[in-house]
Amino acid sequence: MYGFNDIKDALIKVSPPRLLFIFFILTCLFNAPYAHSEQITGSGCSVSNLGYLTELAADYQKLTGGKVLIRGGGSVTGIEDLRTGRVDFAAACRHKMKDDPEDIKFIQVAWDALVAIVHKSNPVSNISPDDIRAIYTGKITNWTQLKGADKTIKLFISKPSKGHGLSGVESSVDKLIFKGSQPQDIPDAVYLASTGIVEQMVEKTAEGFAIAGFLSSRKRDVKILKLNGVYPDKLSISTNKYPFKRPLFLLLPKNPRPEVKKFTDFALSKKGQELISSYGAISLSDIKNLDRGTLSNEGK
Repeated sequence: MYGFNDIKDALIKVSPPRLLFIFFILTCLFNAPYAHSEQITGSGCSVSNLGYLTELAADYQKLTGGKVLIRGGGSVTGIEDLRTGRVDFAAACRHKMKDDPEDIKFIQVAWDALVAIVHKSNPVSNISPDDIRAIYTGKITNWTQLKGADKTIKLFISKPSKGHGLSGVESSVDKLIFKGSQPQDIPDAVYLASTGIVEQMVEKTAEGFAIAGFLSSRKRDVKILKLNGVYPDKLSISTNKYPFKRPLFLLLPKNPRPEVKKFTDFALSKKGQELISSYGAISLSDIKNLDRGTLSNEGK
C-alpha cells in the first residue's frame, strides 16, 4: 500500500507541465458525471419538435442553464424510446392509447391542427374533408378532379413500422377526418416513418399531397390548403373556425428526473406559454385568452 508521503514524493518528481495536464484530466473526470446529469434528452413528435419544442429548449437553456437535447422520429418512436429508457421524456401529437405503457403520463402543453399540404407549384388552394376522404379511398386520383393540373396525386402518409401503433398524425386523421373508419391499406400511397419526412417529400414532389401538422407545415416550403374556404392560422384554429384542432403533449415516465420535471413546469409556466405563443404556435394560454379578447394572430 502506498502512503500519503509516497504519493507526495511521486508528484514532486513530475514536471510542472505534466502535473498541470494530470490536474486537468482529473478535473474533467470528476466533473463529467455532474455535467451529464444536468442534460436531459427527449424524442418523438416531429410536429412538436419543429413547431415549438426545439425553440423552447434553446430558450430554456438561455434562461436557466438547463440543457435539453431534442431528437425527432415521430410520436411512436418517442413513446418506445421513453418505455425503454433511451430518453428522459418524449413528445406526442396524439392522446394516450390502450397499447401505450400505463405508467407514462401525458401532459398537454400546446395545440396544433391537421392541415392538407401540397407542393408550392400546385394551383389547387382549397379542399374539403370529403375530398380528403376521396383521395384516401382512391375515388380521387388526379389533380384535375380538384381543378388542378393533369397529374396523378401522390399521397404520402406517416406510418410507423407494422405492429408499433399509430403515428400522431395517422391517429388524428382516423379520429378527426374518418371518425374511426380510416382505410387500413391505401393503394399507391407512400408510407414514411414520420411526419417530418412526409413534409419534406411534399416539398420536392410536384404532384404530392399529405395531411400533416399546422405547427410544422407552416415552417416548410409547402402550400397549406384552405379547408372549405377557411385558411388555417393561429386565430382560426383557436376559435374553431378551422376544424381539426388537436392537442400536443409532453410525455413523462413514472419517476421523472428532477431536471425533466423542471423543464415541464417551465413549459407550463406563464413564461413558457408566452414563449410557445411567440413562436407562432398555439399555447394553452392562447385559448384562455380568447375569453379576454386578447389573442394575437402573430407568427401565423
